[in-house]
Amino acid sequence: MTTLEAVREEVGAEPETEKPLHRPAGRRRPTGVTALLTVIALLMAVPLLYVVSLSVRSRDDVLNGGLLPSHLFWRNWPDTFRAVEVGHYIVNSWTVAAGSVILTLAIAVPGAYFTARAGRRGGRLATLVLSSYCAPPVVAVLPLFYLLRNLELNNTVTGLALVDGLANVPVAIWLLDGFVRKVPKEIEEAAWLDGLGPWASLRRVVLPLIAPGVAAAALICFFLSYNEFLFALSFAQDSSAQTLPVLLSLFQGDKNVEFGQQAVVSLIGIAPVYVLAVAAQRRLVAGLSSGALK
Repeated sequence: MTTLEAVREEVGAEPETEKPLHRPAGRRRPTGVTALLTVIALLMAVPLLYVVSLSVRSRDDVLNGGLLPSHLFWRNWPDTFRAVEVGHYIVNSWTVAAGSVILTLAIAVPGAYFTARAGRRGGRLATLVLSSYCAPPVVAVLPLFYLLRNLELNNTVTGLALVDGLANVPVAIWLLDGFVRKVPKEIEEAAWLDGLGPWASLRRVVLPLIAPGVAAAALICFFLSYNEFLFALSFAQDSSAQTLPVLLSLFQGDKNVEFGQQAVVSLIGIAPVYVLAVAAQRRLVAGLSSGALK
């Protein structure tokens, strides 16, 4: 008998008994919610599965209707790679999208900082920038065409990246404005007392704090630029600068449409972007939900 137990017997205290540890049970998602999410996921996957079905069907099989192929037609895949240089168009799309994102963020980050911190002047700038996004893009095709021609940027990847980057600035400013407003002004004031100016404060204090929002805005602008069709069709008549959406339109002729080859190119173009979206899903959702809390 240990000394502690002997003392407890002398004072008449009851010996301690080990209490079983009760671990909180994990939250289980209701069966109904799981079933509903499964149905929604299947419905969202139907268009993609139909494109997969089109990629292994002949033209006559597609015209006969039906969701599933009557027989597998694998020739669409090798015929597509023999007909066009798919890799060239994908590289152009990624180059344009990446370049436009860099330009968009270079303008949108200080722009959002101004709209969030400049009071009435910032509000007026935000209204002006967002109002420009309300106009249909087709109204800007003609002036942008002449502008790019004067700059000798027609039929170039650089010209497309420039146009897409400027076109996505309103979206990026709208997304980043909420993140900047969430940063307490006292942090910036402390940085000013330490001798930092506005630009240094933005670069060294505000920008690291809004990094999730910058990542979310970059991903969204990347997807917008990657899928852009009107500007790519209008400003790149030469195949050296055309992007993947333009390539998809080339499979539609006056009388015949190569549905199978068009589906093959669609799947090839979707695959890398889908992988990027899945890999950055948590960062994208976390960034957008963080910016929504003001």
